[in-house]
Amino acid sequence: MQYVKPDVSTICVGMAASGAALLLAAGAEKKRFALSNSEIMIHQVMAGGIEGQAVEIEISARHILRLKDRLNQILAKHSGNDLSKVEKDTDRDYYMTAEEAKKYGLIDEIIKRRNGK
Repeated sequence: MQYVKPDVSTICVGMAASGAALLLAAGAEKKRFALSNSEIMIHQVMAGGIEGQAVEIEISARHILRLKDRLNQILAKHSGNDLSKVEKDTDRDYYMTAEEAKKYGLIDEIIKRRNGK
């Protein structure tokens, strides 16, 4: 999304959780939206199905920790929050309403019905 010339708008309809929340936040500035009843959830990298010898598990664990750091940096960049705040907030599942996600910096605008409701 960051490497294409046209702006990429992102819209949350319902729920954007995990990687979807990261994609939502990475939309073009002033073009990140959510419907008023949407929910957004951020959390740390999840890994499952890791097995093998201890050395392979250790390699996988190091990779997961590097990925966790990189994704937190991306989320901090696009939300405008300090990395330390993002690290704390993504330690566990962190659910937000559309309004909370706007305050957090994940979206720019909340889409409301035409009659204002």
